[in-house]
Amino acid sequence: MTIDLSMPGSSGLLDAVGEKKHMKFFSNRYVLALTGAAGIGGFLFGYDTGVISGALLYIRDDFPAVKDNYFLQETIVSMALVGAMLGAAGGGWINDTYGRRKSTLVADMLFALGSLVMCAAPGPYILILGRLLVGLGVGIASVTAPVYIAEAAPSEIRGGLVSTNVLMITGGQFFSYLINLGFTEVPGTWRWMLGVAAVPAVLQFVLMLFLPESPRWLFWKDEKAKAIAVLEKIYDSDRLEEEVELLASSSMHEFQSDSTGSYLDIFKSKELRLAFFAGAGLQAFQQFTGINTVMYYSPTIVQMAGFTSNKLALLLSLIVAGMNASGTIVGIYLIDRCGRRRLALTSLAGVVLSLVILAMAFILQSSSGLCLSALDGACQGALGWFAVAGLALYIAFFSPGMGPVPWAVNSEIYPEAYRGMCGGMSATVNWVSNLIVAQTFLSIVGWVGTGPTFLIIAGIAVLAFIFVAMYVPETKGLSFEQVELLWKERAWGNQGNRQSLLGAAP
Repeated sequence: MTIDLSMPGSSGLLDAVGEKKHMKFFSNRYVLALTGAAGIGGFLFGYDTGVISGALLYIRDDFPAVKDNYFLQETIVSMALVGAMLGAAGGGWINDTYGRRKSTLVADMLFALGSLVMCAAPGPYILILGRLLVGLGVGIASVTAPVYIAEAAPSEIRGGLVSTNVLMITGGQFFSYLINLGFTEVPGTWRWMLGVAAVPAVLQFVLMLFLPESPRWLFWKDEKAKAIAVLEKIYDSDRLEEEVELLASSSMHEFQSDSTGSYLDIFKSKELRLAFFAGAGLQAFQQFTGINTVMYYSPTIVQMAGFTSNKLALLLSLIVAGMNASGTIVGIYLIDRCGRRRLALTSLAGVVLSLVILAMAFILQSSSGLCLSALDGACQGALGWFAVAGLALYIAFFSPGMGPVPWAVNSEIYPEAYRGMCGGMSATVNWVSNLIVAQTFLSIVGWVGTGPTFLIIAGIAVLAFIFVAMYVPETKGLSFEQVELLWKERAWGNQGNRQSLLGAAP
């Protein structure tokens, strides 16, 4: 297949996707192995966000200084988020400078070291240091894993493979709930909960020693022979020639080995600004539409709904985590069939509906005189289950769409020279938004009530729907080169594509 990059428009590249021999999701074991190994970083990401809620109950018992000090408790929880923000912000630069593979190794070392420091912590301040180290590792991994998977993945299954990393995140959260339940009767409970995370970090470190660097990063750094050697394991001979042609053609105007990007360029270039606005907006709306509110506070929400038993609340929270993971599997199936944009819009429409149901359940429950005294218990119980149904519906709509789509889109919408930096900045937006939501949810509930709080989140979800409809293009099945041209066309029209494709021409 010949691709003419001297054409005045983008049709040569944009039409190429239709001519490819499509690869099926499970047809290449090598790609699946790369995805699985990289996805361990996602598992660590999910495990850490879930395990601390259970561990903190026992940390308070072991350290009297923590038990009555809410600031220390909040610091133990939030220090990992602070580390993740710093790790994501710096992780983009590490990715672009040293590669995806070395970035993963650094993340694993930080995570393993932090887990061991937490496990052995003699007091709360050493524990906080361990949380910071773990957070740094999580932040770097949150940038690296989606990009590493995306750059090795064939374009027609790229969304599903990147979403596998999100499945590992939700699977890590589910596993953390099981660990919390499993270690409740074991001496040194919280130390085991936090220390066991070193095992998958060491496992990924060992696996990555035997796996290659991203072929696109190698090509960008002018190590073309190594890049082609990796691509040979992914594509057959005909498709290999096509992919190498695309990389070689792109190198004329972007992938030169002496071409380095800077953070300032992202705000100078119109097409980069548009791409970053779409990517960062998706990450922010993923958090502000309430997902980690549900994951962090699902036991509290369940108890607010009238289920006072701690055991029942934990069990229902485990079911919520299981639904989140199951929904992500549905997203893996749909994302390369329905497309990122349609999946996100459908997801957000369902999120709005479910949040309104959840809000109305709490509003009706708190309304005086709603239930007749004779039927008060049954009425309150029915409304409680109504709230839980809204919570389950929320997960059912969110997890296949707004769970994987922001990570998939951010792994594919930036040019190679800026993919790490933009991905890192976008992931930082996610972590900052995560922290804001986690720190403000219960305060807003105390101020306006649970029902109105969920109505506020529903309003944000409506804004998210409008944002996706206006600013997020469809990238299903497009190569990285085609996506880059798509942004140039949005920024400058066909004239921008003409200039881009003629790039280095005098």
